[in-house]
Amino acid sequence: MKLQVHPLYKLIAQGEHQQQDFKFCINDSRKIAKSLVAFANTDGGRLLIGVKDNGNIAGVRTDEEYYMIEAAANLYSSPKIQFETNTWEIEGKIVLEVSVGPSIDKPHYAESDDKKWLAYIRKDDENILANQVLLKSWKLARNKIGLFFEYNKPRKVLIDYLSEHQQITLSKFVKVAGIKRFEAENILAEFLFMDCIYGIFQTQPVYYSLNESFELEQLTNNKKIVI
Repeated sequence: MKLQVHPLYKLIAQGEHQQQDFKFCINDSRKIAKSLVAFANTDGGRLLIGVKDNGNIAGVRTDEEYYMIEAAANLYSSPKIQFETNTWEIEGKIVLEVSVGPSIDKPHYAESDDKKWLAYIRKDDENILANQVLLKSWKLARNKIGLFFEYNKPRKVLIDYLSEHQQITLSKFVKVAGIKRFEAENILAEFLFMDCIYGIFQTQPVYYSLNESFELEQLTNNKKIVI
């Protein structure tokens, strides 16, 4: 007779990854807000509260933990984060599962200890600060009018450089195109929004590369484009 493995053990066996994080306990709602925001701004995910980093189950007092999650989602996140909870009872202990879906209202911001509102994304098992290029691309995604731009010299410089060198940073783009930083951010944000490029946000500085599945003829065969 085959023994059934408890569903929680199956979740824990996955380890921490882009859509799962372990928390031994909650003693700061602001830190939890950072994780909730990162999940909402990326692909969604779950927190397993009462689980140590090594996967051992410590357990929690669910009422206290829930109220701190609620504070993180409603008071220290903007816009507020929608979440669902589930409790697992195992080994005589309780683990609180908190699930967050990918949000259509991104960017979400979390309040830091010094009262700054910062946006985060989830990459692998880390919460990473979102840069201005990504924030601007999210703003474009929420613009119901669409995107209109001219395929001019700086944009052509970017595509030509990436076709030859594979990667570019914001500072390098500013230099090779001879443009101001804010203009370079806007152009990278446009191409990021269009899925023409993708960002490697785990690195500092962030690198941008061409999306090989994007048809560059959409750019090169048209002087002006509306999306």
